[in-house]
Amino acid sequence: MRDSRDIIIRPIITEKGTEEMGQGRYIFEVGKGANKHLIKRAVEELFKVQVVNVNTMTVRGKYRGFGRFTGKRKDWKKAIVTLREGDSIPLFEGV
Repeated sequence: MRDSRDIIIRPIITEKGTEEMGQGRYIFEVGKGANKHLIKRAVEELFKVQVVNVNTMTVRGKYRGFGRFTGKRKDWKKAIVTLREGDSIPLFEGV
């Protein structure tokens, strides 16, 4: 079994994500090989909360140019985790 800290890479703190926190939804960048079951187990283990639902999506990296050179940012996976009513993650509070 993979370590929970390998599955959950970092929280995504954006304006839209901050609005979602009021409804019990939190957004994380997760490993590309993580599935919904692993993400649910990792969030419950790391933050001691009850997860109700997990939605995932793969975000394609953008193509960027710098002068005559072009490159591509990496693809990454995003998870939107819905918590049980009344649960919250204190790491996000005050953001």
